[in-house]
Amino acid sequence: MNTITRRGSLLLAGLLAASPLAALAQAAAPYPTRAVTVIVPFAPGGGTDIAARLLAVKLGQKWGQSVVVENRTGAGGLIGAEAVTKAKPDGYTLLVGNVGTQSINPSLYKMPYDPDKAFTPISLFAELPFAFVVNPGIKATTPKELIALAKADPGKLTYASSGAGGSPHLTAEIFQQATGVKFTHVPYKGGGPAMADLMAGHVDMLFASILETAGYVKAGKLRALAVTSPQRSPAMPEVPTLAELGVPHAESGSWVALLGPAGTPAALAEKIAADVHEIVGTAEVKAALIAQGATPRGGTPAELQQTIVADKERYGKVIKAGGIRID
Repeated sequence: MNTITRRGSLLLAGLLAASPLAALAQAAAPYPTRAVTVIVPFAPGGGTDIAARLLAVKLGQKWGQSVVVENRTGAGGLIGAEAVTKAKPDGYTLLVGNVGTQSINPSLYKMPYDPDKAFTPISLFAELPFAFVVNPGIKATTPKELIALAKADPGKLTYASSGAGGSPHLTAEIFQQATGVKFTHVPYKGGGPAMADLMAGHVDMLFASILETAGYVKAGKLRALAVTSPQRSPAMPEVPTLAELGVPHAESGSWVALLGPAGTPAALAEKIAADVHEIVGTAEVKAALIAQGATPRGGTPAELQQTIVADKERYGKVIKAGGIRID
C-alpha cells in the first residue's frame, strides 16, 4: 500500500469512527461482558438495600454476569453517591439511589458535585410507602389519639429516624407540619438501630418503609397506626391511610431507582431501563416487592428525571418551612 492509499484509509477510518454508524455500532455492543458493581449508599438491612439486592440478583440472572452490591455509607448517602459520580460512565458502576440521595440532599448539604448534572437517570424500580409505627406501650391506636397525646405535652413524644435529613425524618416533619404537633427527633445511624430502639421502648415512634416494618407489625412487636401512601398497602391491607383517618396532606414515602454517572450513553441507559422494566414486570418480582411492602415500578430515564425534580421541589419546601439544617 503506497503512502497516499494508506493516508486515505486512515482518513476513512477516522470519518467512520465519528459517524452515526459508529455510534450505532457502539450502542449495540454487548453489555455487560463482566461484573457490574451496584453501590448502595446506605447500611445493609434498610428498605433501599433490600430492594437493591433483589434487583441485583435479577439483573445478574438476566445478564449472565455477577451484579455485586457494595454498601458505602455516610453523610445521608452522599459518600456512596459521590463515588458513583467519579466512576467511568460505562455501565459497570451504578447507583441505587432514593428520594434522599437524589431529591432531598441538595436542599440540606453543600454538595461535593452538581446534583443536577452528576448522574444519568436510568429507571425507577420500586416505591416504598411508609408505615407510621409506634411502640406497643404507647397508649394510642390511631393518629388522632397520638396527636391528642402530643398536644397535651408538646415535645414529650419522641420519634426515631435512620438519620437527620433522610426521608423518614422528613416524613415525620411533614406529619408535624400537617397536624401542628411537636415531637422530639432522635436520629440514628441507620434504620436497623432505630428500629431496635423503637422495639425496646427507648423511643416512641417511627416513620419507615412498609418493607422494613411489616414483619415486626405482624409479629406484634410494633403497632401500625397508618400508612402514608395515597392507597392502602397490599402488605398491610388492614392498616388505613392517614387521609382515611382524617389527616390530609401528610402523604410521603421513598422510592428506589437505578442511576449511572454523568456521561453514561443514552442508548445504554435505555437498554438497562428496559431490562429493569422487564424484571419488574415478572410475577415473581412483583410478588416479592408487594410482600415486602414495596410497590413495583419501572419506567424510562425521562420519567425518573421528572420524579427527581418534582420531589426535590416538594421536600425543599418542607425543609425550608421546618428550618431543618444539617451541621
